[in-house]
Amino acid sequence: MLRRRLLALAAAAAAGLAWFQPAPAAEEKPFADVKVVLQISDPQPMKQTLVLNVANNLLRHYGPDKVDIEIVAFGPGLRLLFADNINRGRIKGLADNGVRFAACNNTMRKMTKKLGREPVLVPQATRVSAGVARIIELVQKGYILVKP
Repeated sequence: MLRRRLLALAAAAAAGLAWFQPAPAAEEKPFADVKVVLQISDPQPMKQTLVLNVANNLLRHYGPDKVDIEIVAFGPGLRLLFADNINRGRIKGLADNGVRFAACNNTMRKMTKKLGREPVLVPQATRVSAGVARIIELVQKGYILVKP
């Protein structure tokens, strides 16, 4: 896995994409009983709160060592990971319990054009090239996709 990450980073750097990381920096939990990827692609604060509630409920139900959770944000749902989002404290708390947060770089580029500046993300967010591609990658690894 490390070799694959290094090769992807080298390829990205060669392509002038030094920001690119193929997978979130936090470690996946290979021995977790349950592996879940939560999709957030909706801008509504209620949906953003719901996806965080689901992650929290899974942590409480299974325990942080028994569940591996990644929240993938793309499209309008990327706003969940903006640094000025009201949920930034909850994001930190979930990340402290092993939840990973992936931010779609395709959406970042589009939002940068629209806003005239690059949005600032919470420090717990890791950019991935494409949110949907990240979800597919995780599903292929045996993660269950949940879209609250």
